[in-house]
Amino acid sequence: MPIARPKPNDPCTASSTDERDRGVEAASPAGKGRSAATPATLSRFLPLLVLVAVLVLAYAFGLHRYISLQAFLDSREQLKAFVGDNLVLASLGFVFLYAGLVAVSFPAASLVTVASGFLFGWLVGGTLTVIGATLGATILFLAARTAFGDVLRRKSGGAIARFAEGFRDDAFTYLLLLRLTPVLPFFVVNVAPAFFDVTLGTYVATTFLGIIPGSMAYAFLGSGLDQALVNAGENDVSIKDLVTPEMTIALVGLAVLAILGVVLKKTVLRKRTA
Repeated sequence: MPIARPKPNDPCTASSTDERDRGVEAASPAGKGRSAATPATLSRFLPLLVLVAVLVLAYAFGLHRYISLQAFLDSREQLKAFVGDNLVLASLGFVFLYAGLVAVSFPAASLVTVASGFLFGWLVGGTLTVIGATLGATILFLAARTAFGDVLRRKSGGAIARFAEGFRDDAFTYLLLLRLTPVLPFFVVNVAPAFFDVTLGTYVATTFLGIIPGSMAYAFLGSGLDQALVNAGENDVSIKDLVTPEMTIALVGLAVLAILGVVLKKTVLRKRTA
């Protein structure tokens, strides 16, 4: 019995073919979108992954042994002689070193800031520290914002929502307060604004201004390192031995003034402008 073959111009056959073609065309863009999503996701996380990789390599190569209090005490005279002979090169090198340490969150900020005061003097050393710390914190901020900037904005609630509200109400004052007061660790304050729509300009300005008091204080401690070593003994000295009660009181006073300014802004000044 002969088998019926569909004619080339059969409407049923043409309809089935068109549907299959449309199905293929509809599936193709989606497939391309899915394949393109992976590189896009990787590019978002790439800056942050680079910083993490640098931190891992730093520990793998033993950087923590070279950037330590004992290592600094052992080589301080050679370092000071190098700075005296190569002031510009040493200044640039210090800024980039400090920026790198802050960007990868290497835990040596207070020690390196004290060293800046010893090597460059408290004013120059403190200034170089502020520049380096601001540069490093900005790099970390941009990397975190690129990777996670939209996560908490979509899923914020409870305490996170209130935290975000503080940034939205007055990001400049709120972030400056966090910089001036030791309420949160430096790393947390570096990263947190990336989640809450803080502009780059506000972040850089508040970071630069907010870390000036602490940086200058620690650089000032470093400028008197030689005398502190005489008093404490070179083999039994730590960072806390360099912190005087007067310096602690001064830092606490700055924090209190910053908090008082925010309270007045939110209460008395708001009532006057209402």
